[in-house]
Amino acid sequence: MKQKPIFSIIAILIVIGIYSFDYYLDFKEKAEVVNEGKIIKINTNAYYLPTSTTNQIIHHQNYSLSYNETHEQAEWVAYELKASHLSFINHKRPYFEIDKAVKTGAAHWGNYKKSGYDKGHLCPAGDRRYTKDAHDETFLTSNISPQKHQFNAGVWNRLEQKVRFWAKKNDGVFVVTGGILQHNLKSIGDENVSVPNQFYKVILDNNKGEIKMLAFLMNHKNSDLPLYKFVVSVDEIESLTGIDFFPELDDSIETTLEASNSYKQWSF
Repeated sequence: MKQKPIFSIIAILIVIGIYSFDYYLDFKEKAEVVNEGKIIKINTNAYYLPTSTTNQIIHHQNYSLSYNETHEQAEWVAYELKASHLSFINHKRPYFEIDKAVKTGAAHWGNYKKSGYDKGHLCPAGDRRYTKDAHDETFLTSNISPQKHQFNAGVWNRLEQKVRFWAKKNDGVFVVTGGILQHNLKSIGDENVSVPNQFYKVILDNNKGEIKMLAFLMNHKNSDLPLYKFVVSVDEIESLTGIDFFPELDDSIETTLEASNSYKQWSF
């Protein structure tokens, strides 16, 4: 009878040891991923990356992002969409996964369950079909934002398709996109993932010797209006977000282009 407490203590120590080892492995894996996330990847043109208001920029293989822990989503996702990236291959849709490169902890996909909102991709899976790995990488929770289905499948989808058209026509464009993250937004899930009232997309083309920009700002609702009705200046989006979108451009070029809301150089 006296041996039972000893066996109980041994059992408890074994359980503690197993959990401690699992925690160590998880911590080590996360540290390695975070370190990897600091490396500029081959499909990321660092020259065009915006500034981060959170100082948490992560470089994945096929896109980069700046994560905002307060709102549990990226304040921007940036990537280059080349004509060679465009593909009609339909890869099997994977499950969403938590982005372990986010050192503050990316939101869990479960926040979206029964919320009434889509897991809206910021870097669309449709822009990353050229390999299965590139496609599947867009299913990290750091690359999604809550979107109403009619918006996600409607006017926002029309804009994503138009960006692909420009990528093909102009032999590639650089894209920055995200939600307008402000105070007092509605939120979903246990982690209070913010639901943006507006979404933006900024496009830069510098493939034919002449730099041009185009920016869109959309209210979070579906619309049948033509896309050019949503064109705004980059300055307007910078004012709403506090982000400097193309800080590495020559100041004179940056100032002129970001102040303009002209879409005459772009084919609609």
